[in-house]
Amino acid sequence: MPVQAGFVYVIGCADARGYVTYVGWTVDLDRRLARHNAGTGAKSTRGRVWSLLYAERLGDRRAAMSREWNLKRDRALRRRLALAAQGLG
Repeated sequence: MPVQAGFVYVIGCADARGYVTYVGWTVDLDRRLARHNAGTGAKSTRGRVWSLLYAERLGDRRAAMSREWNLKRDRALRRRLALAAQGLG
C-alpha cells in the first residue's frame, strides 16, 4: 500500500481580538478547510470563517504531525502570515 502524503497548514480568521491563526495537519487539505468552515473541525475553530494562509505537502502523516508540532511553536511565522493576510506585511 502506498504511503499517503500529509499536509500541514495554517489557517487564519479576523475576530474581535484581532487576527487568529490555527495550525493543523491532514491528508486532504480541501476537505479539512471545508470542515473547519462548516463548524465540524477542531473545537477551537468553530463559529468562524477561515482562510488558508500557508500549507506544506510532506511525505507522510508522521512528517506532517512532526512539522505541525514545530509550526505551532513558531509564533514569528504565524504573526507574519497574519499580518500578510491583513495586508499589513
